[in-house]
Amino acid sequence: MNFPADLKYTKDHEWVKLEGDVATIGITDFAQSELGDVVFVEIETEGETLDSEETFGTVEAVKTVSDLYMPVSGEVVEVNGDLEDAPENVNNDPYGAGWMIKVKVADTSAIDELMDADAYKASIGQ
Repeated sequence: MNFPADLKYTKDHEWVKLEGDVATIGITDFAQSELGDVVFVEIETEGETLDSEETFGTVEAVKTVSDLYMPVSGEVVEVNGDLEDAPENVNNDPYGAGWMIKVKVADTSAIDELMDADAYKASIGQ
């Protein structure tokens, strides 16, 4: 499994890449493998300001539906529209084409509270 060192991770299996004050967010390689084949991603929070731990959408796989949680507080400024027609991108490229949202982060120091790759690996027993 792949856990890029330049990303931050949450206990809920989201990854975060901060560029300036905008964070790109998706689910980890571990999460997509546990879910199985992703068939639908629903995110209807574009333009909304959400707090950390709030649900920003759902991902539906063949076996289950899982909520997606905000790793940091901020405004959802962009949703990956490509996932509507190609939800399999979450499985095939979770850290690239499978990204889910971009968030204008309210407080960038909150990113420091998230796990690094080694801590995340340890949290899932890798």
